[in-house]
Amino acid sequence: MRPTGRMHIGHYHGALKNWIRLQEEYPCLFFAADWHALTTHYESTETITDTVWEMIVDWLAAGLDPGRCTIFIQSRVPEHAELTLLLGMITPVGWLERVPTYKDQQQQLAERDLATIGFLGYPLMQAADILIYRANLVPVGEDQVSHLEFAREAARRFNYVYGREKDFEEHAKAAIRKLGTKKAKRYQALRTAFQEQGDDKALAEARQLLEDTQNLSLGDSERLFGYLEGARRVILPEPQPLLTATPRVPGLDGRKMSKSYGNAILLREDPAAVTEKVRTMQTDPARVRRSDPGNPEKCPVWPLHQIYSDDATREWVWKGCTTAGIGCLECKQPVIDAIIAEQGPMRERAQKYLDDPQLVRNIVADGCERAKKLAEETMGDVREAMGLDYD
Repeated sequence: MRPTGRMHIGHYHGALKNWIRLQEEYPCLFFAADWHALTTHYESTETITDTVWEMIVDWLAAGLDPGRCTIFIQSRVPEHAELTLLLGMITPVGWLERVPTYKDQQQQLAERDLATIGFLGYPLMQAADILIYRANLVPVGEDQVSHLEFAREAARRFNYVYGREKDFEEHAKAAIRKLGTKKAKRYQALRTAFQEQGDDKALAEARQLLEDTQNLSLGDSERLFGYLEGARRVILPEPQPLLTATPRVPGLDGRKMSKSYGNAILLREDPAAVTEKVRTMQTDPARVRRSDPGNPEKCPVWPLHQIYSDDATREWVWKGCTTAGIGCLECKQPVIDAIIAEQGPMRERAQKYLDDPQLVRNIVADGCERAKKLAEETMGDVREAMGLDYD
């Protein structure tokens, strides 16, 4: 996540809530993408460090557990930059220029000079951020799947150019024997089904078989993944999307919630401020008087009820609004109560980090060390494949 300082409830329901669930199911890595902040705001660096620490405190307050996941800062693991550079040696400029957000952001941020290598190459750095950890799953919404495809293309091209290995097939067959008789037979059958019949399900099952096999060396695993589809090692696995629901959280004015719009409710907002902000939210313009019936679908408060209220409360709101049975302040109160209740534990968790900032520094230092170890392993194989291994 790019460092933007304090998080708001849009960040929580759009991403953090899902991260907290995923840390219980997978080994996860979460990092502050401080280099990415420079791709569009390279002249505004005086606040980057403060916004990084503020953001990470909010992550911890929301429920990320450093005992269950790895939390770190991108620039503290320089292997991200090295892989970006090396991938850039084989990435066509046309691939970068066709990224949909490239021209869109140039238009939206027309006041900034974005004719830089950093801005053009940010999708490549995003790819390196994923590939450096050989991540197999990346949590994204449906609208972000196309962005992940760029990382898949970068991995595919790297493996095609550098996955050549002398006597590859003999090494792969030797690795198959290490699977054991039953798994080896199943692997061969699935490989045949994919290569001869184009059976994508067989390919997925074969990949899962390899992921579940614990006794393979990394080199043999790379060979067998590559052998499934052709005759090259898979040095950088292609990441798959892990589709996640990302509800739209409206801001106080009905637009997308954003601190830059001044319409956000912060993640650790003071209860009095939450009350004031929600009570002064815009509502259905048709309800000029208390006796006027309204339409919840035209009211910015209604989407908050979709997130914070149960079925019974939503039914009460709908009926009360459309019949003028309740006023707008009555409608807003359940949302106010739910947000304050949700944020109470977050404020409590954050307090120890606010009282002792060194705790956050220690968590990040440990996370950087763990992330760097994984990144170094990948870069060792990348350098060897590219002929840059001088040991």
